[in-house]
Amino acid sequence: EMRVQLLQDLQDFFRKKAEIETEYSRSLEKLAERFMAKTRSTKDHQQYKKDQNLLSPINCWYLLLNQVRRESKDHATLSDIYLNNVIMRFMQISEDSTRVFKKSKEIAFQLHEDLMRVLNELYTVMKTYHMYHTESISAESKLKEAEKQEEKQIGRSGDPVFHIRLEERHQRRSSVKKIEKMKEKRQAKYSENKLKSIKARNEYLLTLEATNASVFKYYIHDLSDLIDCCDLGYHASLNRALRTYLSAEYNLETSRHEGLDIIENAVDNLEPRNDKQRFMEMYPTAFCPPMKFEFQSHMGDEVSQVSAQQPIQGELMLRYQQLQSRLTTLKIENEEVKFCNMGSISFLFYVFHVSDIPLCVSLTITEPMDGELNFSCIA
Repeated sequence: EMRVQLLQDLQDFFRKKAEIETEYSRSLEKLAERFMAKTRSTKDHQQYKKDQNLLSPINCWYLLLNQVRRESKDHATLSDIYLNNVIMRFMQISEDSTRVFKKSKEIAFQLHEDLMRVLNELYTVMKTYHMYHTESISAESKLKEAEKQEEKQIGRSGDPVFHIRLEERHQRRSSVKKIEKMKEKRQAKYSENKLKSIKARNEYLLTLEATNASVFKYYIHDLSDLIDCCDLGYHASLNRALRTYLSAEYNLETSRHEGLDIIENAVDNLEPRNDKQRFMEMYPTAFCPPMKFEFQSHMGDEVSQVSAQQPIQGELMLRYQQLQSRLTTLKIENEEVKFCNMGSISFLFYVFHVSDIPLCVSLTITEPMDGELNFSCIA
């Protein structure tokens, strides 16, 4: 009954777990579909379907949605394995165990009946031995009483004959003969009862030895063999059923880790320079430089270079010196800005990467006095 109850509890457990996995799978599918529907009409989605050449953040986003859909399918598959494989195995084990238990119970009843028959036989033989031994003791007591009477009579017969009258002498002889006959009868009865007592005792001792051997065999061998019969194939079948569950769970974890590895690889490839290059390639009309403006002559003027003729030469030289001085000043300012910019970028890089403290959550298992497991979360 405990075994059947255990198997029933296992079936109920995995049936409920399958329902939870199914509901979880549906929730994940709804979550993924909700956001996939928003992205199907976007240009990024069309680009993803075309050549999967996306910006790294968009690529991470699509991979996250794909991972959710992947987990949804995996949990649906896990639920199906529970319902159509694991639970069916437990049902088969329960049926086989019940059938084997019924047969073992019949054999146990038969063995118990045989043992009770042997015990009843021992009781009968013991009562017979006690009866014959009692009769033997009684016959022995009567024989001893007859021997005492004979001794008394013989003692009287030893008196002087001349003091006894003829009639008394005749009576004594008659009494002696009667006592001798009674003694012979009691001797024969004692011998007969003694022989019966010895035979009954031997039979009792033999039956006692056989009964002890039967009791020893019943408790040491028969009961152990019956338990082995009840356990025949039970542990092996339970092992296979639970290993099916373990295999399904391990495969689920493997699939999940594979998907997470893909996302991790995409996260490692989050690179702003490559994204900038892709973004500029996606919109070439906006970021490609236009053609150079060319000199448009006016009414036959073909001169297309700066002219340094004598009247304006001084003015051009002054302007040249002013421009050169201004460029030198701007160069120094740009170097200072560049240096400050590099320092700021280095600090921001440190803030975004080095100084980032991830949330580390660990589960610690403690076992209290009542034997139940408690999980505590440490951040």
